[in-house]
Amino acid sequence: MDTQTQAQIYLADQRGTSQIDHFRSYHNFNFGQYFDESRQPFGALQLLNDDLLKAGHSVRMQVEGNTEVVLIPLVGGLEYKSDVGDGFLETGQAQIFSLTSGMAYEIINPYETEWINYVVIWLANTSPAFSAAFQKFPFDLQTKNELLPLFDENNTKPEQVFCGFIGRYDGREEGIYKVSESQPDQPARGVFVFVLSGAFEVQNRLLHERDGLALLDIQNNVVDFEALSNDALLLLLEVPIHQ
Repeated sequence: MDTQTQAQIYLADQRGTSQIDHFRSYHNFNFGQYFDESRQPFGALQLLNDDLLKAGHSVRMQVEGNTEVVLIPLVGGLEYKSDVGDGFLETGQAQIFSLTSGMAYEIINPYETEWINYVVIWLANTSPAFSAAFQKFPFDLQTKNELLPLFDENNTKPEQVFCGFIGRYDGREEGIYKVSESQPDQPARGVFVFVLSGAFEVQNRLLHERDGLALLDIQNNVVDFEALSNDALLLLLEVPIHQ
């Protein structure tokens, strides 16, 4: 039995919400008017929102500190404008904006009738070498039963202090993730898992669609998981945990 790993589950139906006529956002962590003492940032992971945007509308966001912003479209593509670049993002792509304090970005639904759904992630970056930039990375979910890097590990800026993976799994397929080992002068590492679709068992904990799980002090530095439904889709982030 794993008695070492610390875990916190973030149930989908207990997330914070923000809603107006053309925009709905579900928050795993404190955001905007939503606050819960148990939903503090998970180390560098400040925000993981599950957003829906109505056709023909846009939403603008501004960061307060040096932040890596990650966008992952789930249903439909999206247009974006930012202080570091503009473009279009499709499903099967991830976009990273490296934004310095005060910079902003805008997400636009280009469709005439359809809502879009996307995940947005904010990660605080305190590196002295941090600079504004943006990068786009493709991933192919036709490749099943393995974790695919969301970010090109060979080309990602060395001052980026996180890594992210996504994977589509057949039912009863198992997987493992090896956590990076922390050096004595570096912060500990934590893992946050978010189920995009289907169901998984992660570290012996049952997670349904849009449930999240934060893991610390992971036994043997290995996260193990099993898909419990076909075409189950998992997002995994490894981040530094600043004490």
